[in-house]
Amino acid sequence: MKTVSINNRKIGYNQPVYIIAEASANHGHDFDTAVQMIHEAKKCKVDAVKFQAYTPDSLTIDVDSAYFRIDHPEWGGQTLYQLYQEAYTPLEWIPKLKKVADEEGITFLCTAFDKRGIKMLEEIDICAHKIASFEMIDSGLVSCAAKTGKPLILSTGMSNIEEIYQSVSAARSAGVSQLMLMKCVSGYPASPEQMNLRTISHMQQLFECPVGLSDHSIGTAVPIASVALGANCIEKHFTLDPEIKTPDSFFSISISDLKKLVEDIRIAEKALGKVSYKLTEDEKKSRVFRRSLFVVKDIRKGEEFTEGNVKSIRPGYGLKPKYLNDVLGKRATRDIEKGTPLRWDLV
Repeated sequence: MKTVSINNRKIGYNQPVYIIAEASANHGHDFDTAVQMIHEAKKCKVDAVKFQAYTPDSLTIDVDSAYFRIDHPEWGGQTLYQLYQEAYTPLEWIPKLKKVADEEGITFLCTAFDKRGIKMLEEIDICAHKIASFEMIDSGLVSCAAKTGKPLILSTGMSNIEEIYQSVSAARSAGVSQLMLMKCVSGYPASPEQMNLRTISHMQQLFECPVGLSDHSIGTAVPIASVALGANCIEKHFTLDPEIKTPDSFFSISISDLKKLVEDIRIAEKALGKVSYKLTEDEKKSRVFRRSLFVVKDIRKGEEFTEGNVKSIRPGYGLKPKYLNDVLGKRATRDIEKGTPLRWDLV
């Protein structure tokens, strides 16, 4: 698998999981909240904080007809244009937010949704481009991002394998040298039963690139599980206050949960290790407390060993338990006190 490098941080096999905190619409159209989200993301020790560069007009048109109305438990009762009007990040914020992130020392990422957005992000020297799942089938947009020469992240929600092939081909044909795919289920929220996390390793083999998880499930169990299955990157929506309603708050995690997610991912990474049957140093010390054969009743010289006077118990100073049948029926070479570890010279 090839690696991707974002701001000199390598992503791929045998590298620490890259963690992206997605701000999305959770700033609630308040610039100070957006700034605070950057500061809090940094405190949580994520690798990057990400925003989205679009306007309602760059995604759809303002038409109230059946084609444009939303049927969704949280977003329903409005048109696409109305939803994006509530959710978008004012484009004039983007350069200012990047400056805040740069000063804070956290990588700033931003999803572009059209060529204008890519051009704007290039003007502020964005370090990598991200294309969302809904836009991944737009090969012109994918090619435009790939031609910048920057690392490219493609989310694959709603795409079948043929569509992923087409997008990857468009990116590579346009000259992208660093590509990362994100396994994604575009359900809001996505249920665990929909995730199919084993697809991550299959995608890594198939497309020979790092693959992460763009997660819309509730909580943190799914992204942690994906790390155990080889995910190279985790993207998770977060909010400063889950009680403040925004278009994305209902599937976003709190700051405390984001901090815990980062901590748990780092623990999971350490636990993965490698294929090994060697004993750890702690295990070597603990071997003394394994079972072994002990005399559990006083035995006189010449007395027969039986299941009543010899048992497999802890600790491990006597013969291994596998020798019990070899000992039973034999006789003691001398008097043996209860609590004596059995040795061959006593048999």
